[in-house]
Amino acid sequence: MSREPLSSRLLIGAIAGFVATAAMTAAMRRMHGLLPPAERYPLPPREITETIFAPASEAGAEDLSLAAHFAFGAAAGALLTATDADVPVRRGIVGGLALWTASYFGWVPAVGILTPAHRHPLRRNALMVAAHLVWGAVAALTAQELVHSRDSVVKDGPLRDRPATVRRRRA
Repeated sequence: MSREPLSSRLLIGAIAGFVATAAMTAAMRRMHGLLPPAERYPLPPREITETIFAPASEAGAEDLSLAAHFAFGAAAGALLTATDADVPVRRGIVGGLALWTASYFGWVPAVGILTPAHRHPLRRNALMVAAHLVWGAVAALTAQELVHSRDSVVKDGPLRDRPATVRRRRA
């Protein structure tokens, strides 16, 4: 268990998960273009969001899909760092794979949002697995950087660049 309080670990994880979702989304976009034309329909973040929320417009569906995907990524990142914010890359990658498995073989089909992953095209599953591996690696690396930032760039010390008239406030 790390020395950071739980609230700090969750914050670090949420930020790391959000950042990792950006990398994941970039990977998904690039891999999506490599799929055969018949398999280039919307990926799960859009399918899940549209099934749950049924947005009224295309722009609303696109925006809500991005917002939901990033919110879910941040929440998953918080879970990844709940016990230790200094996540080894290997644990991040395993976490990404576990997230894919729990989602696409677990809660998503269990509540009737999508069919289980074994019924999806193989190449689309490979894309989604690879994207979750990217998410896990980037989440771990980002969390590590944030942990080290707590010990350096945001660590307590004399504040020297602010105006002398500003007082330091502490609770």
